[in-house]
Amino acid sequence: MQNDKIKIDIVSDVACPWCYVGKKRLEKAIKQWHGIPIEIEWHPFQLDPNIPKEGLDRDTYLTNKFGSLEGPLEMTKRLEESGKEEGITFNFGQEWLAVNTLQLHQLLHVAGEEGFKDALKERFMKAYFDENLHLNTIDVLSSIMAEYDWSAEKTKQVLEDDSIAYAVKQEIAHYQQRGVNSVPFFIINDKYGISGAQPASVFLEAFQQVSPLKIISEGNSCDSVTGVC
Repeated sequence: MQNDKIKIDIVSDVACPWCYVGKKRLEKAIKQWHGIPIEIEWHPFQLDPNIPKEGLDRDTYLTNKFGSLEGPLEMTKRLEESGKEEGITFNFGQEWLAVNTLQLHQLLHVAGEEGFKDALKERFMKAYFDENLHLNTIDVLSSIMAEYDWSAEKTKQVLEDDSIAYAVKQEIAHYQQRGVNSVPFFIINDKYGISGAQPASVFLEAFQQVSPLKIISEGNSCDSVTGVC
């Protein structure tokens, strides 16, 4: 029986710049699509679960990850250009802070239950990569969640809920066991895998022909094994 919708499961991390680009490119493809409805479900991933709760400033993070600053800062220029093409302002200024994203995924988990995960994902990415907000502080997170009518008490409760953290970790482990080790990764109708921030044309082609699960393209992505974006 023919499917009456296309289901896209997206595995990504807030702290993944190519996930942000990929999100925009997918949205561009969906706007151009005139076929059956498309349903999106976001799934968590952590590129670096070992970042301390206090976070790491830009220079420390890049030096720890790449061994120097010169190369990574050159790489950000490429990201900035790709971002501009998709309406994203990447701002890797001195105020940028790398954070452990587990708590962000906890908030996204509950936002999914309440029906605004996609909007919150966009908000977190803009806050992280454009506004340089420090997404490891309760005041900043409470302020963002207040935009969705959450009280500071509710935000704090979700962040401190070990059962939600456990559910997020289990979901991450599930996709790692399925072979996802770089993000963004898009799974269409649980059969068709797209790796990386592909152009809109690749998504459109995938919408037209869903086939047994295979990685059809290797594009820009962030790898949890090598730590390279």
